[in-house]
Amino acid sequence: MTPKKIDINSFVYKLNHDLSTVDWTYVCELFYKIDWRTRVEPEIESAFRKSTWTLFVYHEDQIIAFGRVVGDGRYYAVMADIVVDPDFQGNGLGKKIINMLNGQLDNYHFVNLTAAPGKGNFYQKLGWKKQTTSYIWPQGPKQLRQHCEPEEGSEI
Repeated sequence: MTPKKIDINSFVYKLNHDLSTVDWTYVCELFYKIDWRTRVEPEIESAFRKSTWTLFVYHEDQIIAFGRVVGDGRYYAVMADIVVDPDFQGNGLGKKIINMLNGQLDNYHFVNLTAAPGKGNFYQKLGWKKQTTSYIWPQGPKQLRQHCEPEEGSEI
């Protein structure tokens, strides 16, 4: 299916809006649609409620994209769950979400994100830099394989 080309200004952007109005079932469906299948409604709702910043994008009253920031209010912030419905990709929504959320973090010392496998170039085009001092504690073999560099003399 070809993504819908729509004027980006026709979308409705809701920054830190009332999360009780969010259709969490549909949010989980969007995660599934982009092959991030491990989201459970009560857990993802709780994660968004604990986030420093949330952003939902709507088209005709339907969520089509979202993202969030987890932060401590001053020093560290992590962008998470940057999701755009594949039917609406190619409209600049990912870039708009990143820029809107990042715009809330001017006074932070460190702003990080973990790119989905194969999406690093997208973030680099927006000005993000690959960190040389970032580490992860892999939560299983899939995460080890997808997000870690092979150690010298071993394969992941």
